[in-house]
Amino acid sequence: MDFQTSVKTCLTQKYATFSGRGSRSEFWWFMLAYVIGMLIVSLLPFLPIIYMLALFVPVLAAGFRRMQDTGRPGWYFVIPSVYNLLMRLFGVGQVEIDPQTGMPLDMPSAGGMMISAVLGVIGLAIAIVFIYWLTRPSDPEPNAYGPPPRA
Repeated sequence: MDFQTSVKTCLTQKYATFSGRGSRSEFWWFMLAYVIGMLIVSLLPFLPIIYMLALFVPVLAAGFRRMQDTGRPGWYFVIPSVYNLLMRLFGVGQVEIDPQTGMPLDMPSAGGMMISAVLGVIGLAIAIVFIYWLTRPSDPEPNAYGPPPRA
């Protein structure tokens, strides 16, 4: 599957299709298009938020199909995002910055920084595992999620 076909498939034909399987090329070409689009829209304020909301469902669907193509449940695709969200909401060792001087108001404790470092390493390990899974070739045989995708 080429770049244009992948983008067209993910945005029109399979916009919110979470069932079935998605080929490696479909997923990665679509992710490349998503990143290029994000770089372009990031030049204007508030446009990145609209862009992310508009493409939230197709990105999630493409990730679900890709995980299912490798024989794993599609909902696994949300694990890194949920972990990242929890880290941002409940992260330890956040530094409060004075808006006037740009200097830290109060530094976090050494224990808080150590916990943040450990949680960061866990996040990195999760990212490496998921990149490995998403780059694996398709199962050549039909699996629990359907027949192999057309390349």
